[in-house]
Amino acid sequence: MSIDTALLELRRLDDLAAQDTALHRLDARAKVLVTLAYLICVLSLHPYAVSRLVPFAAYPLLLALLGEIPLGVVARRAALALPFVLFVGVFNPLFDRTVQLHLGPLAVTGGMLSFSSIVLRSLLAVSTGIVLVAVTGFDQICRALGRLGMPTVFLVQLQFLYRYIFVLAAEATRMLHARELRCAPGTRPTLREYRSLLGCLLLRTLDRAGRIHQAMLCRGFQGQMPEQRPKGRFGAAEWRFCLAWGLFFLAVRIYDLPTLLGALAGGLLR
Repeated sequence: MSIDTALLELRRLDDLAAQDTALHRLDARAKVLVTLAYLICVLSLHPYAVSRLVPFAAYPLLLALLGEIPLGVVARRAALALPFVLFVGVFNPLFDRTVQLHLGPLAVTGGMLSFSSIVLRSLLAVSTGIVLVAVTGFDQICRALGRLGMPTVFLVQLQFLYRYIFVLAAEATRMLHARELRCAPGTRPTLREYRSLLGCLLLRTLDRAGRIHQAMLCRGFQGQMPEQRPKGRFGAAEWRFCLAWGLFFLAVRIYDLPTLLGALAGGLLR
């Protein structure tokens, strides 16, 4: 993926966050709190509890549907994390060879289960984060975290990181284009050229950061980003949203719904 394509993908999430649906209009604090509860429930399950993770897929799926977020957009971005996830858990089947169950002639070991659990948890967490940004906006998520008690210094760092990653990427794109004009068009930079480009990019970034800081001080910056929209109100809709999803997460965290449904279906078929 080129730098230009990556920037377009990031801006696509901002465009989706600007939509006007009932889910978008909810206070960002409600969506952040529910997502935090979701992640705690998903990550606290036993490493071998693969089937119990399946009902948790309802949260990002329903949020994407209610927020009119294309599922293909979520799937493409979640797939970017898959190589890193596979690298983390690929050795689990080699270290944990204790047989936990049999699927016909196949003996399923603990390493296979934990590896599947790592992959599924990671995809659920990444997909949920993508959907949250798409229905809320990164800036509003940061402001919600600030209103929930996050220290201002961390909050401002997050906002700067997201806002000026576009500036950094644009600077890198200009440098790569200038390199192509001076060298053979269509050729990839060598490792030595990459080292030189990274050094130049670091120096340009420091210079650009100094100019941006001076401009912000001239405009009255005092350590906090100005509000772009009026603060939301945590009303009845937000309480209903938190209560409904909180009860659902509690139910699927306590009870093994796939096993219960399987037993019920087996009893009906007899």
